[in-house]
Formats: sequence, C-alpha cells, structure tokens
Amino acid sequence: MAKELGFFGKITKFIKQVRGELKKVNWPNKKELTSNTLVVILTIIALIIFIGILDLTLANIITPLIT
Repeated sequence: MAKELGFFGKITKFIKQVRGELKKVNWPNKKELTSNTLVVILTIIALIIFIGILDLTLANIITPLIT
C-alpha cells in the first residue's frame, strides 16, 4: 500500500512533476521567437485595422437610421 501524502507532500510532488514536464519542453530559439512574435504583432495590427474600419462603416450606416 502506498503511503498517503500530506498537504505539503502533495505540493512537493506537484512541483517535481512540473519541473519534469518543463524539462521536456522544446523551447524556441531566438530566431523562432522573434519571427513568431512578429507574426502575432502583425496579426493584432491587421485585426485592429479591420475592426476599426468595420466599426466606422457600421456607425455611418446606422447613425442616419436612428436620427
């Protein structure tokens, strides 16, 4: 029969498991990180522009209807 772990024993076991999993992670190198970050930033900028244009267009369509 396995020994019951107390509260702090469970926390210690969890932290050891997390460390073990983090060692398995394939971390990106600097080039991959930079290119992925650039893609995310450009995507966010594109979405900001798209949503802004959509908002202005819909506002110009709806404003005359409600006034």
